[in-house]
Amino acid sequence: MIGVGNGVRVYLACGVTDMRKGISGLAALAQDRLRQDPTSGALFVFRGRRGDRIKLLTWDGQGFCLYYKVLETGRFPWPSPADGVARLTAAQMAMLWEGIDWRRPSWSAPPSRVA
Repeated sequence: MIGVGNGVRVYLACGVTDMRKGISGLAALAQDRLRQDPTSGALFVFRGRRGDRIKLLTWDGQGFCLYYKVLETGRFPWPSPADGVARLTAAQMAMLWEGIDWRRPSWSAPPSRVA
């Protein structure tokens, strides 16, 4: 997993993104569609039409870094296009990267103690 610091802002581009786009195209989407400065140090996340691949774009102070993940099975959970932009915490981003539905994580109750 990519180490996302606690103070990093994470923005999801809701809806579908053309996965043929490279760094320049995704940086333009971050600026135009998400209304954010792509060189701000935030992490921008984009998902393709099939839902099995995501791209992450960030600026590390020297240049852009582009990460790409394709799931062997399943799909990445994603908000509807009507939501526009979603903000995630570092923990939610870690769940998304692992293919876990960050919107409804399954929390189990602690085991009960028998006296």
